[in-house]
Amino acid sequence: MPAYVSSTAEPPWFARPAARGWTCPPAPTEVRDFHASLSGYAPTPLTELPPLAVELGAGRVFVKDESCRLGLPAFKALGASWAVHRALAARAARGDATAPVVLVTATDGNHGRAVARTARLLGHRARIFVPRGVHPEAVAAIAAEGAEVSQVTGAYDEAVRQAAEACAEPGAFLVQDTAWPGYERIPGWIVEGYSTLCAEIDEQLAAAGAGTPGLIAIPMGVGSLAHAVVTHYRSHPGGPPTALLSVEPTAAPCVIESLTRGEPVSVTTGETIMAGLNCGTPSSIAWPHLRDGIDAAIAIPDAASARAAGDLARLGISSGPCGAASLAGLRAALTGDGADGRRAALGLGPASTVVLLSTEGAAANPATTTADI
Repeated sequence: MPAYVSSTAEPPWFARPAARGWTCPPAPTEVRDFHASLSGYAPTPLTELPPLAVELGAGRVFVKDESCRLGLPAFKALGASWAVHRALAARAARGDATAPVVLVTATDGNHGRAVARTARLLGHRARIFVPRGVHPEAVAAIAAEGAEVSQVTGAYDEAVRQAAEACAEPGAFLVQDTAWPGYERIPGWIVEGYSTLCAEIDEQLAAAGAGTPGLIAIPMGVGSLAHAVVTHYRSHPGGPPTALLSVEPTAAPCVIESLTRGEPVSVTTGETIMAGLNCGTPSSIAWPHLRDGIDAAIAIPDAASARAAGDLARLGISSGPCGAASLAGLRAALTGDGADGRRAALGLGPASTVVLLSTEGAAANPATTTADI
């Protein structure tokens, strides 16, 4: 089936329903066992919200609540812990396990704090590059983990460039959650780390008698989390397929622009309260999975995410603007001009089970979350 791209009268939208037939190899099974061995590990809640099912015209709606993951207010610790574990094991295999290490990364907030926390727990140092637009409280939380914070005057892509350059120093290595040609192994391990979240969802839906999800809505930055979700749900052929919807800020629509053009492109980003999604370039290793495995993509304004965060709070879910983007994106897809076509592209029916990934709690990104921004 050919792709569908929205007109200018509709929200930025891309659909390729044929993605449900694409397959790929699964993530390594040992990732979940590693996370289960960590102090403080427990599956994050999968909370059913019947009022959203009524609103969205679905059978059942669940929110995967990542407001407390391994003691941090976002899901990023899953990727950072597994990637650092693999990197340090590779370093030990080379015979230099006693040499001092500095873990370096760029971040819009959550990933950098996760790397800093991982470094502190393992007795290593961390240096974190933070672009403009990250809330001062999020920067302070990274520094509170004992990391050296370098604030960058440019956008996220510039922070990534500076972090990569800093790794020329002896004893430093980059733990970045986006990839580019020549730097792909560690980002690949980060993606593998996120597979634990998907395995938990499967178990929790089964326990709730909800079966296979018909649709999952995923907040999208450079695409690493979406890469993990695509890998999980496209590596189990047979049975009802799961539609995957990516949601980006209208200020940083690098993935929807890339999907529309059929090749990865960089965009100039603007200002957005969805700080963790304010990324201008898709990850190189994520791109093939996004191109072939994502059913649909939509972009939303800040006001929609702020409203969704407030609504989730009233339903008992702590969600920051990035986490609430999944609800805002699905609302945008299912309402307004062209909604019937978008619903059909997603295969969403009155009996469908929907999972919204709320990737951060309100404490992760203390931006304004009222709808009158």
